[in-house]
Amino acid sequence: MAIAVQPFPRAVAPPVSVPDGPPPARRDSFLDAVRALGTLGIVAMHWLMPAASFDGSTLRIGNALDHGAAWALTWVGQTLPLLFFAAGAAAAYQRSATSGLGVGWGRVVLARVRGLARPVGVFVGAWAVAIVVLLGVGVPDGAVWRLARMAPQLLWFLAIWVALLPFVPLLQRAWLRWRWRAAAVATALPLLVDVLRFGAGAESVAWANLMLVWAVPFLAGIAYATDRSEALRSRVTGRSGSSRALALTAVAALVAMVALVVTGPYPASMVGMPGDAISNLGPPTAPVLAQAVAQVCALLAVRGAVTRWASAGAGRSVVGLLSRHAMTVYLWHLTAMFAVVGVVLVGLGQRLPDPWTADWWASRPIWFAAFLLTLLALGQTVGRLAEGPSRAARTSQLRGSGTA
Repeated sequence: MAIAVQPFPRAVAPPVSVPDGPPPARRDSFLDAVRALGTLGIVAMHWLMPAASFDGSTLRIGNALDHGAAWALTWVGQTLPLLFFAAGAAAAYQRSATSGLGVGWGRVVLARVRGLARPVGVFVGAWAVAIVVLLGVGVPDGAVWRLARMAPQLLWFLAIWVALLPFVPLLQRAWLRWRWRAAAVATALPLLVDVLRFGAGAESVAWANLMLVWAVPFLAGIAYATDRSEALRSRVTGRSGSSRALALTAVAALVAMVALVVTGPYPASMVGMPGDAISNLGPPTAPVLAQAVAQVCALLAVRGAVTRWASAGAGRSVVGLLSRHAMTVYLWHLTAMFAVVGVVLVGLGQRLPDPWTADWWASRPIWFAAFLLTLLALGQTVGRLAEGPSRAARTSQLRGSGTA
């Protein structure tokens, strides 16, 4: 199975914004739409990737996007920056809401970390049971343990989010005091890391970009939510920048992506591919940073249109559904894919179609439908446990928790 996940942390990260969004009375449809678009992009990328074979004992895993110019899809479909933007904005909104209740940010962070224990525990427990069952029914050990190593890699996004969450007050103060200078410094730091990595051979410093690269869209989300909250309070227009300036910045960032890939040493794909000397996601590199800036600025430039899409018709239904079940989609969409591909390869002994052939294209709707139906079934069986208590229950818990 060409599973969507490469060795940690090379995968396109799964789509979820773990922090609670803005208070229901001031629900931000744009933020919900960004989260939904990020989710849809990541799920689509993962579900396009299966390319595997099984000879009865050995599971060989590739990547369907590692064919021809398919890497170009990663420039659009690798939407992890949108999820970090949404996470930062949601955290800033939550800080405003809980500060009004007299709840310290430290207590909020602890509550959020405790809140992860339930869905992660259900996920890990379910996979532990699945491993025992698969081994018990005779699935070859190598295939089972290969999947067992891949499944937990979904949790790396949560780990980075947890690591960034305590810095929300500091990042918010930096934005309020220094504005775009703070954003410039945040952007320069991961670029400096890449200079040291590729220019001075300091390979070990590269892992600092696991935090520094994703801190950029996270800070952008904080800046967006902070300015919007201030604008709502003062009834004046926010200061997040004009649509024209944002669009020009997005174009400049896209040009930077092209230049970085052309001049090297970066590969063309924005996710890790088999055979590449390095991965643009493991750890994140300058092209991924440029991609983050391009994606965030592009969506902010068309915020009005995105908000209208999220507030009416089919867009409203999609955004609402994903807002309610983000954690379930995040944790289980790859498991759904594993299950379907595993049944076809191991259970039925069938081959997967060769990537990008006519058969491959013709079968995509069938495969996607199978993945979706399996995900819905998983949502019914384990999704409710994974999603944990309702927003009202969490708010009540924070009200009663006092200050940090």
